[in-house]
Amino acid sequence: MSTVPEYFGSLVFDDRVMRSTLPADVYASLRKTIDEGRELDIGVANAVAQAMKDWAVSHGATHFTHWFQPLTGITAEKHDSFISPSPDGSVIMEFSGKELIKGEPDASSFPSGGLRATFEARGYTAWDPTSYAFIKDKSLCIPTAFCSYGGPALDKKTPLLRSMEVLSKEALRILRLFGNNTAKRVVSSVGPEQEYFLITKEMYDKRPDLRFTGRTLFGAKPPKGQELDDHYFGVIKPGVQAYMADLNDELWKLGILAKTEHNEVAPAQHELAPIYTTTNIATDHNQLTMEIMQKVAAKHGLVCLLHEKPFAGVNGSGKHNNWSIATDSGQNLLSPGATPYENAQFLLFLCAVIKAVDDYQDLLRLSVATAGNDHRLGANEAPPAVISIFVGDELNAVLEAIEKDIPYEGTKKTQMKLGVDVLPKFNRDTTDRNRTSPFAFTGNKFEFRMLGSSNSIACANIMLNAAVAESLRIYADRLEKAEDFETALHEMIRKTIRDHKRIIFNGNGYDDAWIREATEERGLLNYRTTADCMPHLLDEKNVKMLTSLGVFTIEEMRSRRDIMLENYCKSVVIEANTMVDMARTQIIPAIEAFAADTARSVAAKKAVAAELPCRYETGLVRTLTGLIDEIAGKTDELEAALLTVGGAADIVEESALIRDILLQAMGELRVPCDKAEMLTAKSYWPYPTYSDLLFGVK
Repeated sequence: MSTVPEYFGSLVFDDRVMRSTLPADVYASLRKTIDEGRELDIGVANAVAQAMKDWAVSHGATHFTHWFQPLTGITAEKHDSFISPSPDGSVIMEFSGKELIKGEPDASSFPSGGLRATFEARGYTAWDPTSYAFIKDKSLCIPTAFCSYGGPALDKKTPLLRSMEVLSKEALRILRLFGNNTAKRVVSSVGPEQEYFLITKEMYDKRPDLRFTGRTLFGAKPPKGQELDDHYFGVIKPGVQAYMADLNDELWKLGILAKTEHNEVAPAQHELAPIYTTTNIATDHNQLTMEIMQKVAAKHGLVCLLHEKPFAGVNGSGKHNNWSIATDSGQNLLSPGATPYENAQFLLFLCAVIKAVDDYQDLLRLSVATAGNDHRLGANEAPPAVISIFVGDELNAVLEAIEKDIPYEGTKKTQMKLGVDVLPKFNRDTTDRNRTSPFAFTGNKFEFRMLGSSNSIACANIMLNAAVAESLRIYADRLEKAEDFETALHEMIRKTIRDHKRIIFNGNGYDDAWIREATEERGLLNYRTTADCMPHLLDEKNVKMLTSLGVFTIEEMRSRRDIMLENYCKSVVIEANTMVDMARTQIIPAIEAFAADTARSVAAKKAVAAELPCRYETGLVRTLTGLIDEIAGKTDELEAALLTVGGAADIVEESALIRDILLQAMGELRVPCDKAEMLTAKSYWPYPTYSDLLFGVK
């Protein structure tokens, strides 16, 4: 049996494979393209294509596909076989450099937000050599960017690569000012923690809401939820452990650095966390991880739910985006070192992040905005919609000392005393962790906790990279012209702290008093829903920043605003229609059947003994009959709300109507349905209950 090091990355055309299969000059040229952004020579592309095809075929691949990330939020692929006809009637396996570097998928059916007319079908995929090709389901998958015939980006990878380039460019300007003339690139890295739920396929198939929307639209609270905190880090059930073991094997074969696995807080909820890697590759890997999670679950008779809030009343699922920046030699620019007060370079990069998050709160909020995430933010360990930064006590003291221009006393290391002599002694970290902060400094990186579990991490990292690049650009413009670098640097750090300290908050993000303070006293933004925040993508300051840095064009920004709002609207409308269908065709008939049988039971008892009171049964029938009428009325109201939403003049108005009218009507229909579930005999109820779903996996 092979060990993990032996089969890790076995399905990836990675650097090890390239070095062993490519001629030395071809390999050297390709490395320069990858490492330095040099233009790719067609001769090199042909040699790479030949080696890539031979390697893929030797591993059982029969097809190749340009694997890309359109604006649907998931991946896309069109498969072509390697076969080419031979004069003798047989076939040979061929793959050219032209086929490697360029593909032509139909672009008309992907979301474009007006960038393409429906009848304009041509689109292009372009090989991204910075992300390794891999084999999946007997196809060679080539990570690519996706653009329209006219050039605008129709995907999430292209602007992500642009944001990484501009961040590197501006960070290098800063490093040069500090005397670092050897760094060639600055790279952002990410480790996205992935939360998810597992339920049985049998239960899933019986829930139309889960099948159509990914979440339960009805469901009464079970007797036990997460109150005892006994699921978090608890012993993993055998069925789940078997799933996790198979999942790890599949991920490791694809070179995905799956590291940590454990039970999360809610029943049936779990987490997988990878080791950090370059943001571009981390994005590809996370998309693959979500796909493979669901495929492996199916093999085990399970379903992996990636919706942000599949069950009401328990924790939702997020995707904590651990972000940092480092030079190509591995120097972490967000590592404070032993004395952060004296580390001016670290403090400047820290201030760049603080300034970026404060200046572009709206961009960070809308980068994680989806209909599903709107249900999650603000409770059960998900951060609030108000963005703030947690820096911890030590860094906060450092920043205050700089702002007030007073000596920094330092923070003494405190040794932990555990009261048991045999246990090892160790120093306590100078900063605790804050689970309610949307954006928390955790030692040498920032943890952006607002992403939802189904989100592509590309969107958040595009905005984060761009916003930090803008801060660094402003700093570099000023410092390069300064007569006295040290004085200008000190004043710039002080000014940033003074101007942006409102965004720093080390307390409880769930406290209502904080939300009032944040919005009323500090002037921070509180965009609670997708409909609130998404239109602000086109605010003048955001357009100016993103277009001037070359991350987006104005046309690409308009398209993304419309696509994200359209996705929000369609998602909620599907949910509303599903609720109407479930209430009318199954919930009401189930309650009626139980009420009728109960009434017949009362009649049968009274036929035997007329004096029997049957108070419980009679009261139950009366209550159920009232609930049936209420459910029918609320269903009618929901249908009327759908008609109102459908009459909106544009997508912005439609999203506002959904926020203000449709979601309220959906909530009002759920209340009597969940109440009826608690009163209806289980044998009559048409769907598996929360108890079945959350505790069904063995």
